[in-house]
Amino acid sequence: MAISSLSRITVPLATDSSPSSQGLLMPKLQYRFRVSLENFGVSAGEVTELTKQVVDVTRPNVSFETMTVDVYNSRVYLAGKHTWEAITLNLRDDAEGKVSRLVGEQLQRQFDFMEQSSAASGIDYKFVTRIEVLDGGNGNNAVSALETFELYGCYVESANYNSLAYSANEPATVSLTIKYDNAIQTGENAGVGVGGAFGKVVASIPQVTG
Repeated sequence: MAISSLSRITVPLATDSSPSSQGLLMPKLQYRFRVSLENFGVSAGEVTELTKQVVDVTRPNVSFETMTVDVYNSRVYLAGKHTWEAITLNLRDDAEGKVSRLVGEQLQRQFDFMEQSSAASGIDYKFVTRIEVLDGGNGNNAVSALETFELYGCYVESANYNSLAYSANEPATVSLTIKYDNAIQTGENAGVGVGGAFGKVVASIPQVTG
């Protein structure tokens, strides 16, 4: 049958045990996502308003510093300390002012601009950011998260209220740059990703190269 040809729309696999007619895997879609913030601002009952007003968000990026070990005639490179790069969250600025109010409350938690007084410790203002890739379910069809990134120890590194223009034909937005201490990735099907309990790999005799 003609429809059987659709299972061949993929890359032929030479060394894999999977059949060559397996077809393509369904990708995660960029527009099926949800962002929620926990312990953000002061008006806890209105935090879900931020989730409704999300325009876009970047997923976490991690990089490792390079550690150089000089030896006799050469060099060996090791993975040094890692750095989680800040994410950007863009929000529509609603007419009721809920987005601006929540963002302002969070900024005030980090630093009181009126009294010029800072928070005593990080626990006084840090929050959790959750980024979920969804499967498209809604209404009577329950939604499932295909992937979840939970960002811990978050704070607003910068808040940009962006511009207004008479020639514009789009909503006003507020852009947040969010810095965080750690990110853990989980998934409905894969189980775990970054931060998963894979255990520490230890060689019988510690060596620089494997």
